[in-house]
Amino acid sequence: MRPRRLRSALTLLSTLTTAVTLAAATAGPATAAERPAPVRHAAAAHEVAPGLSPVTELLAQRLLLADKVAAAKYGTDTPIDDPEREARILDDVRARAAGLGLDPDAVAAVFRDQIEANKLVQRGLYARWDAHPAERPTERPDLAKEVRPALDRITTQLLAALAATERARALPSCDPRLATAAVRSAYTHRLDALHLKALGRALPSVCAAP
Repeated sequence: MRPRRLRSALTLLSTLTTAVTLAAATAGPATAAERPAPVRHAAAAHEVAPGLSPVTELLAQRLLLADKVAAAKYGTDTPIDDPEREARILDDVRARAAGLGLDPDAVAAVFRDQIEANKLVQRGLYARWDAHPAERPTERPDLAKEVRPALDRITTQLLAALAATERARALPSCDPRLATAAVRSAYTHRLDALHLKALGRALPSVCAAP
């Protein structure tokens, strides 16, 4: 990660932390079932950060699915790290990015960040469940039939969102606009500290400006 991107990621994470701390103080904790539905109206997204809210919404949704990935794997022999599957995902998005006229390596960098952010959530949940057995999931989602198809749908949507925001992501103003959009997505989904940290990890490669 380039020094500028690292500084941007740290700034975004600090901004997000402040925003969600304020949200928690006013709204209180929320379970996954209580989180508000994602913002889907283009006009509402435009008011916050034109063109970038759809991206951060998809990043937040993908992170929330990490809870199900963790629940599906926890207590099994399935590892959090899966280099072969990760390589297949990155090869796939590179090929699809080229078909959309996007820079394959830049898009792969975005998805590599999503993979790492997802694993950050999984590790955090494993640690939480190890320390607090009463909080362990009581059901095991079907990774192949339920979770991965949902992740695949978000992949398709995120590729489309990256294509639609290509010009906006290349502007020097991308970083602050991305931060604004990410804050709103974090607030909308009432992300806790773990998912907030993961959202910060998911952001660094989104802006394409040098």
